[in-house]
Amino acid sequence: MDFGFIISNAAGEIFSPTTAAYALAALGLAVHFGYSGLLNFGQAGFMAVGAYGFAISTLTFNVPFFVGLLIAVVLASIFALLLGIPTLRLRADYLAIVTIASAEIVRYIVTTNQLTSVTGSANGLAAFEGGFYDMNPFPAGDYFGMNNRDFFIRIVGWGLVALCCTLVWLLMRSPWGRVLKGIREDENAVRSLGKNVYAYKMQALVIGGVLGALAGMIFTLPRGAVQPANYGTELTFFLYTCLLLGGLGTVLGPVIGAMIFWVVLSLTQGLLFGAIESGAITFLNTVQAGQLRFILVGVALMLLMIFRPQGVFGNKKELAFA
Repeated sequence: MDFGFIISNAAGEIFSPTTAAYALAALGLAVHFGYSGLLNFGQAGFMAVGAYGFAISTLTFNVPFFVGLLIAVVLASIFALLLGIPTLRLRADYLAIVTIASAEIVRYIVTTNQLTSVTGSANGLAAFEGGFYDMNPFPAGDYFGMNNRDFFIRIVGWGLVALCCTLVWLLMRSPWGRVLKGIREDENAVRSLGKNVYAYKMQALVIGGVLGALAGMIFTLPRGAVQPANYGTELTFFLYTCLLLGGLGTVLGPVIGAMIFWVVLSLTQGLLFGAIESGAITFLNTVQAGQLRFILVGVALMLLMIFRPQGVFGNKKELAFA
């Protein structure tokens, strides 16, 4: 078993584009649940809306990259409004039910055979990333063991994470953010002070949804394809795992949580596959080992919630509303 190779692969996940996408989407959940108390179980739906909005506008209408980006953001905002208008005046569990159902509705819509010419049905869409890589300022060559395309998407992905973290940090330190935290703790008390709780919740839902849409784009660009199977319900639960690992009411928590999540997944997969190939483990095959790594991550998450429920960067005060 080559431990050096396994560890280097796991370390490579720290700054991978997929980790950046998970960090962005988990940051959106932090705005929803960590700061506002909105129980959104459909962040995968926002990611799908962003990814498909960008891919369809690029392939079908041949729009420039930044126009496709704007379309994805607008569609995510509309999606948030459609979810929030009928539910945000009700109890939090209604939003949870609606969001988890709506994410599945989006996934089933894009797999409809009648829309194959637009969405690609179950096969998805591909070859829409050309406009993005046309902006690549790095010439062909080796950049820290990566080609210029891989290096460029990492720079853009993590630059976007840094920008969004800064914006969320500034928002949460503003009077607007303090009202959100008050709504999380006791929305009736905030309402008694004359604040429009419904409007604040809607704004938070839109902002977190836009972050999810941006994450969906970053998630698909390195692959050059968007497929509905990647946006199942389990994706949202993975994002909640990242959020809980790092800390609910924090800005850096989702980012660190996404890093930990993907490093642990890569490390456990490498160790299990290496043990199987070397003959140290004979009662598992590679398919079973791929599922076992999620079990191990689940066990680690349970232990974390028992011994440090506030997450790596969280504090116990943030658990008061839970």
